[in-house]
Amino acid sequence: MHFHVLTLFPEMIEQGMNTSIMGRAIERGYISLKATDIRDYAANKHNKVDDTPYGGGAGMVMQAAPVYGAYEAVKEQIGYRPRVIYLTPQGSTFSQPMAEEFAREQDLVFLCGHYEGIDERVLEEIVTDYVSIGDYVLTGGELPAMVMMDAISRLVPGVLHNEASAEFESFQGNLLEHPHYSRPEVWHEKRVPEVLLSGHHPTLKNGEENSPSSGRQKEDQICWKKRICQQKKKLWQIAVWLKKSLLLRKRYDKIIHVVRRDGPLLPGRY
Repeated sequence: MHFHVLTLFPEMIEQGMNTSIMGRAIERGYISLKATDIRDYAANKHNKVDDTPYGGGAGMVMQAAPVYGAYEAVKEQIGYRPRVIYLTPQGSTFSQPMAEEFAREQDLVFLCGHYEGIDERVLEEIVTDYVSIGDYVLTGGELPAMVMMDAISRLVPGVLHNEASAEFESFQGNLLEHPHYSRPEVWHEKRVPEVLLSGHHPTLKNGEENSPSSGRQKEDQICWKKRICQQKKKLWQIAVWLKKSLLLRKRYDKIIHVVRRDGPLLPGRY
């Protein structure tokens, strides 16, 4: 698996991924990582890659040309048009099945936005997948990219010492894992469950499935929270629509007022 990250902060990606399990996987060649600095493809001496948005508004927008230049460099290097993931709150929510799908790719390109976003024209040109890691706002796409690379890397053969960990970990089979315990047997007057001390694997498996603090109960909790989040998202969309409708109504009323006062409208902006 080869990861390519288009970013304004390559050192953030490299420092975050070159540690712990991911760092060892890169060192041993199970995965590779290349962070490409989008600023290297700016066509000005100050390496400026952002500008004010058309139509006004707060913040700056990343320009299309530097992003496209960085993408073209990666495409030329690997020799084909790769799958490009743009990290955005408007994307599909990242999940374990999505990680499994991405893990089957040979190369993955992550495009990390900043400021108010990226010029829509280059997104239409190069992006294949729009992905979000949750309903909240971050300062850039670097952290979501690292979250996704971590989850995907765990599914690459050789990355984990214990291959069963990747196959039977949390969320596999639509169930969460059972609670985990380690030495000592007694801590703060709390004992490790006897079923886990017996060493009898069939019994142990039943204990995992019947654990009162995991399995179906936690799955139900997650489903319930997911439904609540979906309802909140719908309410937010309705609120945005109402706000836009109100603004349009005010604009309409202003135009009607001008027409009634001054006669037919002349070409121009109102």
